[in-house]
Amino acid sequence: MKDVRPTSGKVLQALFNILGDINNFKFLDLFAGTGRVGLEALERGAEFIAFVESVRDRADKIKSLKILNNLNSLILSLEVKRAITWLVKREYKFDVIFADPPYNLDWGKNFLAINNLDKLLKPESILVFERSKREDLILNLNYELISTRDYGETVLEFLKLKI
Repeated sequence: MKDVRPTSGKVLQALFNILGDINNFKFLDLFAGTGRVGLEALERGAEFIAFVESVRDRADKIKSLKILNNLNSLILSLEVKRAITWLVKREYKFDVIFADPPYNLDWGKNFLAINNLDKLLKPESILVFERSKREDLILNLNYELISTRDYGETVLEFLKLKI
């Protein structure tokens, strides 16, 4: 099992400053780890948070958080590709999708090519991909890069669907 590499406080603050007002948004936290990013979205007014974490112990820790009791949230302990299929079948749509996959496992080459990922986005939605500075994100025809921000070793890529 890979160690969790939580999004740093500096990157977390920058992410939400860039996203701005997320009141009433539906937010998907892929590769959730500790759930820190999704919980921050909740604190900032998101109306629904879905966490996807493939490691059962980590997903169970997120489920056990008292703050999520009686809130509109979903925690899936599934591999990301299977979780996306599950969400698409149930017609979920998100305003923001945040993906912070493990570094140095080629997720940047493959992430945007995941089947049906684009079906989870509305036309005005934002997809944020966190990656190592040493990796690249390979774009495909469905997505447009709208901004890249560097924070030391960490890079945030902001994308939207091409219309």
